[in-house]
Amino acid sequence: MRIAALLDRLSLALHRAALWGAVAAVLVMLGAAIWQVIARYLLAQPPVWTEELARFSMVWAGLLGASCAFRMRTDPTLFPGMRTTAGTPGRVLALFRAAGVLALITPILWYSLLGANMNPARSYIARLAGRQTETMDIPMLVFGIAIPIAFAIILIHLLAQLAQDLTHPPTEDRP
Repeated sequence: MRIAALLDRLSLALHRAALWGAVAAVLVMLGAAIWQVIARYLLAQPPVWTEELARFSMVWAGLLGASCAFRMRTDPTLFPGMRTTAGTPGRVLALFRAAGVLALITPILWYSLLGANMNPARSYIARLAGRQTETMDIPMLVFGIAIPIAFAIILIHLLAQLAQDLTHPPTEDRP
């Protein structure tokens, strides 16, 4: 139970940070879009970097927002009543959900860190490190790292939820 509580605290701290990050990314996206409109229609000189910044901010906002939705259990699920199922059926559904989530995020995290033949130099992160954005001349890693970060956060949320579901009876008000 101590491990479950520790994982839950870690998950909550990451959730709060991800929520703030998602809000910041939405604000950056909104600011870039507003500046694009002002520069295009009022100044007649639209900067080329605003569209790219808005697009990459949308990726960060979406991925961090998805991790928040997962923590709050508002993500789409096959078993919407799982949280209210007490006893063994709830635990079985929790394990089934965990297996499904792991089947999705394990390859994403694996190939983010390791490429073909377990070669880190061929990983997603390594390939992004050598590329620059088209208009802002920033390493693509700054934007592409959002994928492994968001899925690592989801993995921690999953472990925390699984620990809670296996050690405590599910209740409706527990996030």
